[in-house]
Amino acid sequence: MTRRGFIKGLLGAILAGLFAATYGFFIEPALCLRVKKWRIKRDDWTAPPLKIAVLADLHAGAPQVGFDRVDQIVARTNALDADLVLLLGDYAASHPFVSEPIAIDALMARLSGLQAKHGVYAILGNHDWWDDHAAQRRGQGPNIYGEALEAVGIRVLSNQAFKIDALGTWLAGLEDQLAIFKRGGGLRGLDDLPATMSQIADDGAPVVMMAHEPDIFPQIPARVALTLSGHTHGGQVRLFGWSPIVPSRFGNRFAYGHVREEGRDLVVSGGIGCSRLPVRFGVVPEITVIEVSGSDQPNA
Repeated sequence: MTRRGFIKGLLGAILAGLFAATYGFFIEPALCLRVKKWRIKRDDWTAPPLKIAVLADLHAGAPQVGFDRVDQIVARTNALDADLVLLLGDYAASHPFVSEPIAIDALMARLSGLQAKHGVYAILGNHDWWDDHAAQRRGQGPNIYGEALEAVGIRVLSNQAFKIDALGTWLAGLEDQLAIFKRGGGLRGLDDLPATMSQIADDGAPVVMMAHEPDIFPQIPARVALTLSGHTHGGQVRLFGWSPIVPSRFGNRFAYGHVREEGRDLVVSGGIGCSRLPVRFGVVPEITVIEVSGSDQPNA
């Protein structure tokens, strides 16, 4: 190789690296937003077709997810005209690269603008508990994010389930599985799957379960038709359907997207924001839409 060719190659590599860094640290996480749709058909779905819009892992905070970005997300979600809007936890950014934190009350005031035909519901994520130092000292709730959501009219499900009669569907929400730091190390969950399932009648109506972390999925009983999770951010970096780092003990098994195992369906949203490092590459921030219906029904 000639000296000139070497210099050209080096400059090309530097420019490619700069572009990749700019894209991963700014363009994709701060400017890109897509609507990702999953259509699920189930033989046992006895309710009318259901359209759910999911917002996971907002991690709001400038420069990537400031107020203008939140307003954009709310407007695009409302335009989907979903039956339900479900929020899957981790509302504020807490990584060290936040240039301007967003006040909880101000964030929830904007999220209060979310609209759906049959309501907006939420669960909490691990960061919502980790950020609440008083709750950590108590080892339990109430939680500041949960209280702020309830204050603007968004019902938070904490190991709770109820039937939405107009939809003929049960909606359940598990508390977080990594909520409380234990003395001596490790984390303790506040989730109670048996107590949540005990609230659901054996009436044949389908069940939709919200669970922030997807790791609970192998324990979800067959009574639940659809489980919705976030937490992983799709690994934040995803190449050719594979993520090198996934915050799950199952690795890429539940990293992203639609998973069907033993007749049960899980959808893991790639979410909106970032955790730990403010980078996304190959996991475009998304509003996740799930259309679920019976095998002989049209889509929602």
